[in-house]
Amino acid sequence: MLEKIISLSDISLIEFLGVSNSNFQLLTEAFPQTKIIARGDQLIIRGSDDQMALVEAIVNQCIQHLNKHNTFTAVHMKAYIEAMLNPTGEEMETPWVEDKDVLLFGNKGIVIKAKTPNQRKLVDAASTNDIVFAIGPAGTGKTYTAVALAVKALKNKEVKKIIITRPAVEAGENLGFLPGDLKEKIDPYLRPIYDALDDMIPAEKLKFYLENRTIEIAPLAYMRGRTLNKAFILLDEAQNTTSMQMKMFLTRMGIQSKTIITGDKSQVDLPKNQTSGLGEAERILGGINGIAFVELDGSDVVRHRLVRKIIEAYGKQDK
Repeated sequence: MLEKIISLSDISLIEFLGVSNSNFQLLTEAFPQTKIIARGDQLIIRGSDDQMALVEAIVNQCIQHLNKHNTFTAVHMKAYIEAMLNPTGEEMETPWVEDKDVLLFGNKGIVIKAKTPNQRKLVDAASTNDIVFAIGPAGTGKTYTAVALAVKALKNKEVKKIIITRPAVEAGENLGFLPGDLKEKIDPYLRPIYDALDDMIPAEKLKFYLENRTIEIAPLAYMRGRTLNKAFILLDEAQNTTSMQMKMFLTRMGIQSKTIITGDKSQVDLPKNQTSGLGEAERILGGINGIAFVELDGSDVVRHRLVRKIIEAYGKQDK
């Protein structure tokens, strides 16, 4: 009797096997002449060569589905089994809808996609340019869309790591008076990044990525002197970079890397005598092939309906 071992180390075993092993039971019942054993993070298959090949094909499809959608149910397992064993050779209807606008599926199958025309422009610009500036007011989904693009690239193995950074600029509060060590002082400034990642990556896997530095979230000052190869790099709150910081950040980019810079020019927290690196970069780098600028506005706001009205009111006041 032949044996095949499939590793399940990179997926959630609870999702794959199902509650009380319900998904796994469907698989074993579909192949009564094949011995299928779930042991630890391995699936052991014993049987004839052709039956083992069928089981392996189904399991690989299920793993790909779980990696893409972050959810997996008995309905999905049935569909993959039926599609593989369908004697007519006709394509089976699947119980999920593929949408070309979907960036990725978050936790429990949450659909994450560009919701407005300008967010779609950001997605399109990132696919054809290595550096993209996304500029617009609060609530327009700049950071969330950028993080989604980074996670998608990591899932598709287009990059090896994600680097997300923000300038640690005090917005009316003094960092020195906050409790805790440096990490504990800085983490609240990076909370929006963690919130976005929490939506997109299962908790166990996110913890693993952060611990082995596949995903790195750090203040901008920590970027100095580094060369970031095969990475998706995101600079958030870029309006609070100085000219020198922006130049330093942009020159960290290594081979096979992509960069997205997000910022809101109406919320600069720098001292009045300092120029925002975001505005200066927009003037200096416009027209360079491979660098794109995408403007978002009040029509892209995806928060509470009043946020759009607040942005419009402040815009009139500024004018």
